[in-house]
Amino acid sequence: MTDAQSDPKRLGLMQGFPPPPDKRVTLPDAVFFSFPNLRWSVCNMRELLPTASVNRNPYYARPLPYDLREGIDEIVFNPTNSETPMSWQQSLAENYTDGVLIIHKGRVVYEKYRGCLSESANHAAMSMTKSLTGLLAEILIAQGKLDETALVGSLIPELKQSAFADATVRQVMDMTTSLQYSEQYADPNADIWKYSYAANPLPKPDSYTGPVGYFEYLQTVKKAGRHGLQFGYKTVNSDVLGWLISRASGKKFNVLASELIWSKLGMEYSADITVDGLGTPFAGGGLSATLRDLGRLGLVMLKDGKVDGVQVIPSAAVASIRAGGSQQAFAKAGFGTLPAGSYKSMWWHFHNKHGAFAARGVHGQTIYIDPTADMVLVRLSSHPVAANAAIDPTSLPAYEAVAQFLLSKPR
Repeated sequence: MTDAQSDPKRLGLMQGFPPPPDKRVTLPDAVFFSFPNLRWSVCNMRELLPTASVNRNPYYARPLPYDLREGIDEIVFNPTNSETPMSWQQSLAENYTDGVLIIHKGRVVYEKYRGCLSESANHAAMSMTKSLTGLLAEILIAQGKLDETALVGSLIPELKQSAFADATVRQVMDMTTSLQYSEQYADPNADIWKYSYAANPLPKPDSYTGPVGYFEYLQTVKKAGRHGLQFGYKTVNSDVLGWLISRASGKKFNVLASELIWSKLGMEYSADITVDGLGTPFAGGGLSATLRDLGRLGLVMLKDGKVDGVQVIPSAAVASIRAGGSQQAFAKAGFGTLPAGSYKSMWWHFHNKHGAFAARGVHGQTIYIDPTADMVLVRLSSHPVAANAAIDPTSLPAYEAVAQFLLSKPR
């Protein structure tokens, strides 16, 4: 189904009092995350799964200034390995876009809501949650509360028999651990689904004897080889890091995220984060937030940790992330759409001429930060294919084209 055909409003998903049986999106039978139902689900995770709140500070809400620009929809670019031009507006449909926000020189120059999304709706950030987790870890390191050279087993004794025991905190942060763990979403037998089942908040059948919750599952992960040699994208690293920052701070992930980040950036809305059956937040992918608030997160990274000139996040934390990771370690992972990329503290780096870096999540989520163009671009989507490799060819060139447009037409 195309973007237009699968629009949740056009399909009538979850509309009516009650919705007709053939229009219901529900959790127990797992149809909530199959396409096209996920086009409704990404904006309604709180109705489907238990969540904890990442609270904003209502007394510190700060509006974003606007300077809307004409001509962005008509920007034309060539998708990767294609000689057929595509417009920015066409790319929105191509990537099943639910919302886009572009901030240039601190002002919103473009904003659009589609599909299930509205100004006040929280949208699933998917693995962009990892970047929030990485930022929290960097803040604790800058504060002297977390040692990036420490071995995980020394900080979390429960993991001493797992693959993570002799990995350093930094190796977990940069995902250079070597694990027997598969994250191929297209494979129904991949470890990611076993992990998801362990974390499922619904009661387990009486016959189930496996781990319950994120932390129990992490203790079962086995080592594949020597840590530190190559990048390997594994969500379990993010949840180990979530455990580490909770141990270091003595606070649950969502509470720490609120205190150190969400309450300080002028957010309009509190975010949600899904939790397992024990109330543990999903640090690897459970965040849902509004388009503009995700833009504020990107903006503080662009501005070296400052909001309106005031340092609210340690500059050292942002500088560490913006330095990027090992391109040599990253190249071994074979990410074909990111040939010059690297990964640092759960942020992706493109090492292009503009020094762009990003938070990224499956089904098309991104906070794309271009320091040269002084631009933050947030794109929320519900693409039927999870892997970003299916989306990058019509997304990354589009982001670069927008950056060039803004640079060529200064205000």
